[in-house]
Amino acid sequence: MTDTIDRNREFAGKTVLVTGAGKGIGHATVHLLIERGARVVALSRSAADLVQLKEETGCETIAVDLANADATREAARGAQPVDLLVNCAGIAQLQPFLETTAEAFDLTMNVNVRAAMIVAQECAKSMIARNAGGAIVNVSSLSATVGLPLHAAYCASKGGLDAMTRVMAVELGRHGIRVNAVNPVVTMTPMAERAWSDPVKSGPMLARIPLNRFVQPVEVARSIAYLLSDDSSMVSGVSLAIDGGFQAG
Repeated sequence: MTDTIDRNREFAGKTVLVTGAGKGIGHATVHLLIERGARVVALSRSAADLVQLKEETGCETIAVDLANADATREAARGAQPVDLLVNCAGIAQLQPFLETTAEAFDLTMNVNVRAAMIVAQECAKSMIARNAGGAIVNVSSLSATVGLPLHAAYCASKGGLDAMTRVMAVELGRHGIRVNAVNPVVTMTPMAERAWSDPVKSGPMLARIPLNRFVQPVEVARSIAYLLSDDSSMVSGVSLAIDGGFQAG
């Protein structure tokens, strides 16, 4: 019973900024963190998604298009001060490599990597100014290290996000700020359901996962919560695979 009570107040007194909060992993993360006592500021492009999320959880909300660098920085500054950050926003535009457009590539990099950098910069500057320390989790993907057909821009963006995570951990560590990434295999978000709905495509992928299923968003959210928590107080610069054993094969 004691463990249950402590877990329910694990993030009491902490403010967490979660980007990409409207759907999928971000949505599940907001729910989990609030259940564990956090104050959450949820950021998403979709105002409608944020209205529903606020009704469900009581979180605070900010609507912004993360493809817009200036708007992203303004929103991140407006959310301060925060103690913890989850960079969860991401998009995937599926195109064969030979047909991947510059526009799709740039948009994917802007949302998946550049926005994460901008938001983390503003959060880290505030943490440093307050001498508060903190923790940042970037939501990456197994595709950072595994090439997936039709995912050239997406894989490139997640590889970049992992590399940036390591640099952030090295540079921000002296300020008491830990930075890690989570790298799930296919996670059953609305975006993934569109991309992997064809059994011809999903079948071979499932066959490579020893646990023989894809990931649920709440399972990623639990790993994010671990990396935000004091339980991982000496963990930084890690890309944590959540893949059901995919990479063990």
